[in-house]
Amino acid sequence: MILGLVAALAAAVAYGVASVLQAVGSRRLATAAPDARLLLRLLRSAPYVAGLALDAAGFAATVVALRVLPLFVVESAVASSVGVTALVAARWLGARLLRPERIALVVLGVGLVLLASSAEAEGGQPLSRAWQWVMLALSLVVAAAAGAATRAPRNQAAPLLAAAAGLGFGGVGIAARALQPPSPWWAILGEPLLWALVIDGVIALAAYAAALQRGAVTVVAAVTFAVETVVPAIAGYALLGDRARPGFLPVAVVGLVLTLGAAIALARYSEPESVTNGPSAAG
Repeated sequence: MILGLVAALAAAVAYGVASVLQAVGSRRLATAAPDARLLLRLLRSAPYVAGLALDAAGFAATVVALRVLPLFVVESAVASSVGVTALVAARWLGARLLRPERIALVVLGVGLVLLASSAEAEGGQPLSRAWQWVMLALSLVVAAAAGAATRAPRNQAAPLLAAAAGLGFGGVGIAARALQPPSPWWAILGEPLLWALVIDGVIALAAYAAALQRGAVTVVAAVTFAVETVVPAIAGYALLGDRARPGFLPVAVVGLVLTLGAAIALARYSEPESVTNGPSAAG
């Protein structure tokens, strides 16, 4: 269990610092057109590449945590990475933390402590083959819904795409928690959950980027955080045997609500560009 908690915390730190590094790397290119040349220039930026590396490390740590901890703990820890971003941005990018945001950071810490104290370490129950195919089918449904949302009016598209991103991120967590490595290892290529994980990951990244193009980062991040935290928590409880320690279910619920609420309150720090513009956004 300790390994899982350390991995979840490491994932939050990695994701949070990665956002700041990507902001630093992209700050000098803020006026460049968002095309392939911009991507190539970013990939020559040491801070930006370091941020990408931390994202990869964060994902690996998330997978380790998901093998032993319930989804509601791991997904809440991942959402809390916005608190790390806020702290690092305040220290290194000059972003101002107002009193409500400082309170939100304290609440975030309390929520994580409650979640950690309520968690019961155990591997996820394997999903039946039928449910594995359902997961894959649902990922395709979310992909189709995200595609349809891009054609909706701008004010409607942003929250719809954010919800699709949250479902995608949540699907990645559920698939990673339930996926059982087969023997021989290469047989994993035939596992529906592997392809559900890949499709959900692509959907999440694309839908989140598209939502940020159409709506305010605070709204987009809040919707995404809520969906990617609550949906996996329900799925883990209903399908994967995720449970709190005996007698600690109320503690887990309170911890989940506090962590999610604090993450939403800090939502403006969830996107590198908003971190870059932190001081002006903070007043």
